[in-house]
Amino acid sequence: MTERSKMPEKEFLVIPAIDLMEGKCVRLEQGDSSRKTQYGVDVAEVARDYERLGAKRLHVVDLDGAFSGTPQNLPAIAEIRRVTTMEIEVGGGVRDEDTARKLFDLGINYVVLGTKALEDPAFLRSMLEKYGDRVILGTDARNGYLSTRGWTKTLEVRAKDFLAALASDVKSLTVIYTDISRDGMFTSPNFEALEDLLIVPNIEVIASGGVGSLEDIRRLGTLNNGKLRGVIVGKALYDGRVSLADALAISLSV
Repeated sequence: MTERSKMPEKEFLVIPAIDLMEGKCVRLEQGDSSRKTQYGVDVAEVARDYERLGAKRLHVVDLDGAFSGTPQNLPAIAEIRRVTTMEIEVGGGVRDEDTARKLFDLGINYVVLGTKALEDPAFLRSMLEKYGDRVILGTDARNGYLSTRGWTKTLEVRAKDFLAALASDVKSLTVIYTDISRDGMFTSPNFEALEDLLIVPNIEVIASGGVGSLEDIRRLGTLNNGKLRGVIVGKALYDGRVSLADALAISLSV
């Protein structure tokens, strides 16, 4: 496998997303599996196209894994890894160290921990001690409260409060913050929530959910205080609302 690209520190990334169900490319509205759009495209070819356009990192979610608790799309993930050299982060069903290790062994650069890490912060701390910045925390929120288990369970803990408490115990942590109510809806990211998270010490943030225009990406740039690492864009790319090439061009000025 060829050497993978390395990114300058603090570079603001536009990260295209591929969500997988049964090996196919899909997008859900607000995380609801009954509101699914399936795209008749080859998953590996989509990943290759994103890399050709200049993407430096790809966000992959195993939605079957998120709902079931164990990854279900490893062959598709392995094929994406085989045909691309960009960095890849994978989440969905990563609820123990063995699963994370399998993904690392496939050549995946980062694992996104969600349910297990949110419900058992000691597990998260252990993974951070062993794997450092290869671990990303997936912080999904519904009305400000943490949501787990494929967005089917809402915890009685506010995302900001959880991260603020966690920040005192970690040296650094990258967090993907997803506002579930906006995911797949093109209603713009939750800028207010992101502003609150960006002041939490020791935390860097990747925004997710709601991007529907290039203007959303420009506005995210105005929030960037060196701790906003990037934005994940999914359905807006598939539906043609956002051009990845244009979005990447905007990111260079952030």
